[in-house]
Amino acid sequence: MVLAGVAIGCAFGLFGAGGSAFGTPVLALMGIPAPIALASPLPAVLPAAMLAARQYLRAGVLDRRVATLAVLAAVPTVIVGALLSRVVGDEFLLLASGGLLVVVGVRMVVPPRTRRDNTRPDGACHRRVDNASLVVAAVAAAGLVAGLLATGGGIVLVPLFIVAFGFTAARAAGTSLVVAAALTVPTLVTHWLLGNIDWAIAGAFALGMVPASFAAARVGLKLPDRFVRPAFGAVVLLFSLYFVATQLG
Repeated sequence: MVLAGVAIGCAFGLFGAGGSAFGTPVLALMGIPAPIALASPLPAVLPAAMLAARQYLRAGVLDRRVATLAVLAAVPTVIVGALLSRVVGDEFLLLASGGLLVVVGVRMVVPPRTRRDNTRPDGACHRRVDNASLVVAAVAAAGLVAGLLATGGGIVLVPLFIVAFGFTAARAAGTSLVVAAALTVPTLVTHWLLGNIDWAIAGAFALGMVPASFAAARVGLKLPDRFVRPAFGAVVLLFSLYFVATQLG
């Protein structure tokens, strides 16, 4: 359990996503019942996101405006999504978690066709998002998915920020980690009240994930953008295809 936390913490710190999204399938593969597998990674995600976000915040690699709008838009929908998980079948939730990872992996591996602005000398790009309603609508939908599948939302937000908003991988990771830290709180509380968290599992998971995410975030800031996007997509896609195959087989 601790080693699984270390592996997932490395991905979480590097890419700003994948804490609960990877944690749930891994716990399910280890034989943990679906409701517990869905929610038990959340207590580890909160401190991991805060520590990793601090690294990106100190480097100034995040969009404060988008992060603020995202938190305001997604907190209500993440609670609704968490409550909906009570009435949705466990097998469906596990398959949905795997299916979401497949979609995200494919979208991240496929090169973007949209033109980006404000290219910097190092080849990275960032486009300012001026449409507040677009941010609110997109992130509110992401919050609903995050609550339903008991994730911090990063697995949805990072591709959204990169593909739709034109963020660099580092800026997407930094912004996602700040939002994920905020969204994990209502998601965690709601699933805790629903009785979906095994604190022994959560503690062992956090023991590996928290320090690993902090260390990986320092590395992620130095990685070239052209490497992070396809690497993230490939990791997500390969893992998700394996997980979905095991669930269907």
